[in-house]
Amino acid sequence: MDISTQEGEVALTREGRIATITFSHPSHNAMPGHQLKKLTEAIDEAGQDQEVAVIILQSGGDRTFCAGASFDELASIEDIQTGKQFFLGFANVILACRRCPKIIIGRIQGKAVGGGVGIAAAVDYCFATAYASIKLSELAVGIGPFVVGPAIERKIGNAAFRQLALRASDWMSAEWACEQGLYQELFSNQEELDEAIRAFARKLETYNPDAVAELKRVFWEGTEDWEKLLDARAATSGHLVLSTFTRNAIAAFKNRTA
Repeated sequence: MDISTQEGEVALTREGRIATITFSHPSHNAMPGHQLKKLTEAIDEAGQDQEVAVIILQSGGDRTFCAGASFDELASIEDIQTGKQFFLGFANVILACRRCPKIIIGRIQGKAVGGGVGIAAAVDYCFATAYASIKLSELAVGIGPFVVGPAIERKIGNAAFRQLALRASDWMSAEWACEQGLYQELFSNQEELDEAIRAFARKLETYNPDAVAELKRVFWEGTEDWEKLLDARAATSGHLVLSTFTRNAIAAFKNRTA
């Protein structure tokens, strides 16, 4: 599967029993709604493929893993329902990772912001480079990390999540993210990163798929209510994105990057 548009793409490829999902966008791998939908579909497709044993989730480029929500799309939202539907895009990616019976390896080669941190938290095991610093910037633009928050808090704990959410304008280092448990392994460059990911994926594909699926269910125990939880969180974000504070903050950000 290869879905390409002038505003980004999602590609699903397979080499043997290892599937690789790659998303990319010209604006630092930001995520518009249609791309979030395609990413959800790719995760579901790979998860249901009996010939796939393990999934690698990655983004294109070198410098940024994912810049989070598309500010162009956020700025265009004019009603609560549209806002909720946009934020449900990130919720659906998280839920797809949750229901996928295969282990998903995250390849975090660069910075992750907002929803990008949520995607990193939703995979099962993260490899990252020393350049993969993170930031939850949502509060700085008047929204708050409501949809991605449960996945992040589940990975790094409540105290670290509070620190990350409230320091919304500050970058936290890749070393900090690794210490908190968002990343499991850290590498100095992409060559070492990719070598380690390939070796780990090849090891995982030798395991009993039934045992892996059962272990995956254990990893996600206690999240049975997340469809309702994330739906409610998306509604909260959809309401807040229409606030005067948020509209002004998004406009100011777009002016700085223009």
